[in-house]
Parts: sequence; C-alpha cells; structure tokens
Amino acid sequence: MTFNEGMQIDTSTTSTGGGGRGPGRGIAVGGGGLGLIVLVVALFLGVDPSTVMPEQGAPGAEAEGFDTSQCRTGADANRIAECRVIATANSLDGIWPQLLPDYTRPRVKLFTGQVNTACGAASSEVGPFYCPGDQTAYFDVGFFDVLKDQFGSSGGPLAQEYVVAHEFGHHVQQLQGSLVRAQQDPEGPTGGGVRTELQADCYAGVWAHYAAITKQPGTDVTYLQPLTDKDIADALSAASAVGDDRIQEAATGRVNPEAWTHGSSEQRQKWFTEGYRTGDPASCDTFAATDLG
Repeated sequence: MTFNEGMQIDTSTTSTGGGGRGPGRGIAVGGGGLGLIVLVVALFLGVDPSTVMPEQGAPGAEAEGFDTSQCRTGADANRIAECRVIATANSLDGIWPQLLPDYTRPRVKLFTGQVNTACGAASSEVGPFYCPGDQTAYFDVGFFDVLKDQFGSSGGPLAQEYVVAHEFGHHVQQLQGSLVRAQQDPEGPTGGGVRTELQADCYAGVWAHYAAITKQPGTDVTYLQPLTDKDIADALSAASAVGDDRIQEAATGRVNPEAWTHGSSEQRQKWFTEGYRTGDPASCDTFAATDLG
C-alpha cells in the first residue's frame, strides 16, 4: 500500500473510453506468437503511436469506459489499478509545478482496446504512450499484467506508478520543447530516441524523490507513504524489464545496440536512480551526457 489513504483523488483531467479490438499490427520478431508481445514492449513508453501503427479506418464511437467515480481517496488507489493511475497523475501535477514554473497539467485517458488520439488511432498493443498533439497520456491498465507476467517486472505498485511518471516525463519534455529531439537520430545507443527515454526515466525518479514528502495542497497529507527499499526495487524492476537489450535478447537471442530506441536495462535503472537520488531535473540532461551508462 503506497498512497496515503487520506489523499483525495481529483478526476477532472481524466477521461475514459475505448473498446473493441482494432486491427492492430504484429511485428514478426522471433517468430511464432512472440510478435505481438514484442510489439507491446518495443513500443512501451513511446511518444507517437502514429509512427508505428498502420493507417486505420475511423474506429467509430468509443465505448463507455471505467467509472472514475470509484476513485475518491488514496485507499481506492491502493486497490484499483485505474485509480492508482489517476492518483499518480495527481501527485505528478502537485510536484512538477514546484520544479517547472510553466507546468500545465496534461490530460489522462484510460482506455481498453482501441482509442482515437491527435496522433492517430492506437490500440492497446502500443502500450502506455504520450501524444504531444493533444498533450494526453494514454493508459490501458492491462499492460501492467503484461509487464509482470511476460517481462518479469515485480508488478508492485511503484512499478506501475513509474510507468505513469515516465509518460508525464514526456509531457515535461513537450513543455520544455525537447521532445522533438526524439526524432533526431531516433535509433542507436546514443541517439535522440534513447536520450529522450532515459531523460523521462530520470524525471520519473525525480517524482519518486518528492512523492512521499510533498503534501497535497490544502492538506497535511503527503501523496505517498515513505518509500521502502522494496518500493524502489519495484520501480527499478519495471525500468529493467523494458530495456532494449533485455527485449532483444528475449525476442531474438542477441543484442543489437544500433537498433535501440529506449536504452538498456542498466541505463534505464541508472537514470531513474539519478533522478530519485538528486530530486533535481537539471541532473537529467541526458542530451548533454557523454556517458549514458
């Protein structure tokens, strides 16, 4: 249990919807049924689904989604994954304005199956993502099961919250004007894609640094309870699970750094730890780093 039960959840920036399974797209890596699962993780924490999804017809009206009225307090966040996403978003919205004066809140969309975005239609196979066109972070909480069952993440609460904090890291990059750098040399171990993702990991660590000591405005309640070593291990396990090297080795039996877009397991853990250790967004300048780890 990580959220303080007395924390009050604000659902005003959250919408829900989606439904039906879009045509999707499988990438044949490793053959067999592995293609779909490789697609999920290869695109995990990506920025723009339109760059990886095929052109699709308009998917029609989205189905009614999760009932956010279930999400009232931190106690709800501790037992319902969707509420945990919203509560994590609330904590990020409480912390980042203190670090970035021009911070504006992004939208959050909970969906299942398929969803329309300003970046194009996307399906759950894309995994969690941030769309700069509508400044919205999109989550299908079913991905948390994939992360745990298929890729060995611990599945603990902070592992899930790390995913949300990473996507908000992309929003911070959008506000800073640096998100476009992901498209500069998008592949390779020192390319813009890797540097962008590692910075978002570091920003997630910055959030973790403050989440248990920052009080919700107007209350004496911090967002999270004090983080334990196990909590941090949970977050690091999620970062490690989606390292390019780990994904490639599982899919093909070999590692090709020239095809990396998100960074190795070691790099992702290193930069999350850097943000958590310092609590300083300035320490997350992966674009200036000569050694990414």
